[in-house]
Amino acid sequence: MSGKPIKIPGPDHPITVEHNPSRVVVKLGGRVIADTHDALTLREASYPPVQYIPRKDVDMSLLERTEHESHCPYKGDASYYSIRDGGERSKNAIWTYEAPNPAVANIKDHLAFYPDRVDSIEELPSPEAGQF
Repeated sequence: MSGKPIKIPGPDHPITVEHNPSRVVVKLGGRVIADTHDALTLREASYPPVQYIPRKDVDMSLLERTEHESHCPYKGDASYYSIRDGGERSKNAIWTYEAPNPAVANIKDHLAFYPDRVDSIEELPSPEAGQF
């Protein structure tokens, strides 16, 4: 997917990426698909925040890569995965930017989930150091 426009986030289209201090858990059909303390929250313009979860914290054995692709001029080319046991609902439920544009380079090796294609994306409070 070369030759596509690259846009830089700015005042007219801001994008921020920050570490999420919460534990983020994604579930489908009673199974945990992802569980992390290292999610990144991407906020883009007026869109709802998106949790990007490191691949190491996703059960990749439950996923199947698809041929679907898309392009965002701010983030780059996205590849997609379906959740094997999720049926039609979970087709292309997950996207990832394997070579993101420089402005969002830290989402590389992270996956994001469409909220309506999984049962839940929970943000659970993480205990502060020393508190149990």
